[in-house]
Amino acid sequence: MRILVIEDDARAAEHLVGGLRERAHEADWAKDGIDGLERASKGQYDALIVDRMMPGLDGLEMLKRLRAMGCDTPALFLTALDQVDHRVEGLRAGAEDYLVKPYAFPELLARVEGLARRRTPEAAVTRLRLADLEMDLLARSVVRAGVKIDLQPREFKLLEELLRHSGQVVTRSMLLESVWDYHFDPQTNVIDVHISRLRSKIDKGFEPQLLKTVRGAGYMLTADGEA
Repeated sequence: MRILVIEDDARAAEHLVGGLRERAHEADWAKDGIDGLERASKGQYDALIVDRMMPGLDGLEMLKRLRAMGCDTPALFLTALDQVDHRVEGLRAGAEDYLVKPYAFPELLARVEGLARRRTPEAAVTRLRLADLEMDLLARSVVRAGVKIDLQPREFKLLEELLRHSGQVVTRSMLLESVWDYHFDPQTNVIDVHISRLRSKIDKGFEPQLLKTVRGAGYMLTADGEA
């Protein structure tokens, strides 16, 4: 995936570009809004990561101009502005997603990769699998090592989200948005309760243990011994 980082802070940009390249993505840096406008309008990028507050041409105005030029590359705003009105402004300017600083890099990566996936139509997926765990989305059934596992509707949706991102960290914020469809208080223990129930159903009595807690980041489904 080819990503353009538009950020006036050189240190922040270096961190972003370096992290993306470490994960096998191509990443370029535009040093401000004017540079970003030129590069994004000419380059073939899969996603844009845009700092909203930049001198000269800020991210909001830059994205508005890009959209007016017909550029439909998915964009994610990075900003310290965390009010609802600020997020609404960013989305109305043409951004597909909005992430407030400070942020967790695994969440940023998952969101950007999600933008790119949404842009490319994929064949409908009816089955999800990891190791000996299999989910049939049409039959609404889950089986591990040939044993049927009964899940409540919310547990099924939670497992589906984790399976769709198997091998990746799924943050609490992502789960609240995708599984509960709206925002709980981030300090709520609703996720911990459901994760605990799900882990007891899909991992208890089986090997290897698939559902891992990644401290300070979120959760991950992986067949590897370490998360």
